[in-house]
Amino acid sequence: MKTTADPSRRTFLKATAALSGGLVIAFWLPGRRGLARAQGAPKAPIPPNAFLRIAKDGTVTVMVKNLEFGQGVTTALPMLVAEELECDWSRVRAELAPAAPEYAHTAFGMQMTGGSMSVGDSWMQLRTVGAQARTMLVGAAAAQWKVKPEACRAEKGFVIGPGGKKASFGSLAEAAAKLPAPEKVALKDPKQFKLIGKPTRRLDGVERIEAKTVFGLDVKRPGLHTALVAHPPVVGARVAKFDAQKVRGIAGVTHVVQTSRGVAVVAKNFWAAKKGRDALEIEWDAGPGATLSTEGLRAEYAALAKQPGPMARKAADSNAIKAAAKTVVAEYEVPFLAHAPMEPLNCTVEYRGDSAEVWCGSQFQTVDQAAAAKAMGLTPDKVVLHTMPAGGGFGRRANPASDYVVEACEIAKSVKVPVKTVWTREDDVRGGYYRPMYVHRVETGLDAKGAIVGWNHAIVGQSIIAGTAFEPFMVKDGIDHTSVEGVSDTPYDIPNMAVTLHSPKSPVTTLWWRSVGHSHTAFVMETMMDELAAAAGEDPLAFRRRLLAKHPRVVATLDLAARKAGWGSALPKGRARGIAVHESFGSVCAQVAEVSLEKGEVKVHRVVAAFDCGLVVNPMTVEAQVQGAIAFGLSAALHSAITIKDGKVQQSNFHDYRVLRLSEMPKVEVHIVSSGADKPSGVGEPATPPIAPAVANALFALTGKRARSLPLGSLGTVPIPS
Repeated sequence: MKTTADPSRRTFLKATAALSGGLVIAFWLPGRRGLARAQGAPKAPIPPNAFLRIAKDGTVTVMVKNLEFGQGVTTALPMLVAEELECDWSRVRAELAPAAPEYAHTAFGMQMTGGSMSVGDSWMQLRTVGAQARTMLVGAAAAQWKVKPEACRAEKGFVIGPGGKKASFGSLAEAAAKLPAPEKVALKDPKQFKLIGKPTRRLDGVERIEAKTVFGLDVKRPGLHTALVAHPPVVGARVAKFDAQKVRGIAGVTHVVQTSRGVAVVAKNFWAAKKGRDALEIEWDAGPGATLSTEGLRAEYAALAKQPGPMARKAADSNAIKAAAKTVVAEYEVPFLAHAPMEPLNCTVEYRGDSAEVWCGSQFQTVDQAAAAKAMGLTPDKVVLHTMPAGGGFGRRANPASDYVVEACEIAKSVKVPVKTVWTREDDVRGGYYRPMYVHRVETGLDAKGAIVGWNHAIVGQSIIAGTAFEPFMVKDGIDHTSVEGVSDTPYDIPNMAVTLHSPKSPVTTLWWRSVGHSHTAFVMETMMDELAAAAGEDPLAFRRRLLAKHPRVVATLDLAARKAGWGSALPKGRARGIAVHESFGSVCAQVAEVSLEKGEVKVHRVVAAFDCGLVVNPMTVEAQVQGAIAFGLSAALHSAITIKDGKVQQSNFHDYRVLRLSEMPKVEVHIVSSGADKPSGVGEPATPPIAPAVANALFALTGKRARSLPLGSLGTVPIPS
């Protein structure tokens, strides 16, 4: 059955001829609302930018409204257009769109990349763009041949008509551009898909392999200077005074500028800026952050976890646990985490007094554009923000405060020369934003048959939403949903479940991290499930299946992972399996980890992942994203932690903020669930949450000891609980 798309929900711009004489198709989403308005987005529309261009030579260019930082959107999104357009895939190109209102997320009203929503948000939008262009091209050919459009069809970049007539898209583009845009277009039934669902190599693959991709760090402009900023060594500190006398004699240094967060040294090259920054003498006002420590926060959080707090979920019977035959109480801890993308933060700005251009790998393009404009005393329509490919992000480049963008704009406005701010790895690890530290306290009760009768779950950790423009929409009755997601809405059928949340404030700046709240809630829920299965004397898989009976999609994914991993079969001596399943971002991921101990260190040999992400656009992208998400999650599970002492972050680079080494990467098998869904769900993040509990559960099966904190010990050493 065909789907009819109605663009009347949004205003459809008239198709116009491009400078090349080709066809341009564009959406404009009128009316900025919610967050975009709160962030200062322009009230009036800016000139439209096209989603689709067809040149006279037949090249099809798709403008990608999301940031490409390795997840493959510059292939997946053009596939949506190409499927409906019926073009030649070999002629398709992708470009990253600049910041502009017409590229806003269809629900949130801001241009953004996050929440594993890129493909799902564009699913109907870009298919409609392709179908509209196809309709117009067919109409142009039909008019040229003086036949009815119904007598013609599009195929592989051509319109084919009666009697063998044939015309390329390129030859028809100019004529098609003069036709009125259809208000409604018929979309394909998924059974008719020729490209969507097929393994498709990335459009940017060769370019990246040959190191031709221009990232933010690679931007070059005439007269470009480099700026490095001395950020506070103590969390929340401010500049009291500074002495730049020693800096000014360093060759290449041109300016020393105080910013809202520190002191910037501007020079003609990076090394000069680095030497200049090292020579700065700064007196800092440490403020209350000087006494901050991980140990102090741990004690504070543990105490709060035992106190009543705002309820995210209320139990039907709050006294159920008291009558339980057996109780299990556990406390969990997960640390602050840095994002640590391979390409550190950077931003290039040309300030011209009455206008400016910005180049950066932004996940929040229109938010960053508005913040940049405010920092330079301009209106957003006077700031062009170019979206540059980024070498990773994991949420760090989606900052509601636009910290690194604002900083660059402040410097550029002050020195009035083109400036590129560059964060070193140490700057990023020590002076950035972090996934919050959390403490969970879980009290559960089982009856004599091993069935759960009650569950009290307390979560303590900073809110990542409070104080941002998102707060009015995402914090309700004191509950930041991102702190409790994966617990309060668990698919497990748990009677008398109560969930409370404490969100203490701290000078530590926090931000979402790949998979957001699920990054810690999955660890707690899934290790607790294993612990309860052991207390009930039941197989962990069977225990889960019984509690998930009302969620066949989750069960099917769990079963597939277990079957492919050989759950229950014999393993070599010294190895064990652990299982976990979690639903996030509309998708379900189950994983089985095969683990051993080698000289006291955890060795993950094999991970089998089953993944249900709805309708699959590109299986190759899905497989790659699951593999990457598992590697990312394993880094946090085994090694990564940010600790604070006397207000100072103790880690600085990959030698002490460990990430997974290539030699540690296990064999990963990805099995995509054929769910029969009619639309895609999230891909980039859902495979991160299950890996830590799968490994922890395997360690329990191997050692009989529970690991209730992450990472799983120094250099992967298994902790011995008291």
